[in-house]
Amino acid sequence: MLVLASASPRRKELLSLLVKEFEVLPADIDETPKYQEEAKDYVVRMAVEKAKAAIEKYKRQPNAGLSAIFLASDTSVVVGGQILGKPSSLDDSLSMLRQLSGRSHQVITSLCLCNLEFDHVVTKCIVNDVSFRDISDVEIHQYWKSGEPYDKAGSYAIQGMGSIFVRSMSGSYSAVVGLPLYEAAQILAQFGIHPLEEMSHE
Repeated sequence: MLVLASASPRRKELLSLLVKEFEVLPADIDETPKYQEEAKDYVVRMAVEKAKAAIEKYKRQPNAGLSAIFLASDTSVVVGGQILGKPSSLDDSLSMLRQLSGRSHQVITSLCLCNLEFDHVVTKCIVNDVSFRDISDVEIHQYWKSGEPYDKAGSYAIQGMGSIFVRSMSGSYSAVVGLPLYEAAQILAQFGIHPLEEMSHE
């Protein structure tokens, strides 16, 4: 059994391209960065903590199996060394998108795959460069009204309306959306889950 430790519909949709059957078990954790914590260290720590939280939640289920594999991921937008989380208000969204306007930033996505005992753990960190065109405050207000930025790191979704701000991108598109498929497929294979083999049995 593969368990996705995420409530993100985007990660669920992406993972379904690799694996037919998996359980979704969201894990709530404190996502506050530590003092002077590097962005790469932060996103990897978040994925590991999500996986651990999902394991504890899974163990409390009455029919929990012993051979479950857990997949967790985290995505952060980083500009000028600052980690941009999810906006809680229009003011937050304005602040974030103003910082991203007309410049390049990084989208860092981590992966953590582990077994139930947490003695087989593999982590990966993928860094992508995204460049935005200039964005006006009027556009930011309109974008906020669409509802799309609410739960998105950096206050935008590259797979949605936020794509109109993107001048260019280098790296993995699926990683920017929330789950790097290339890396996920490689790591899943290390745990005996082979995506092409899985999907060919449909």
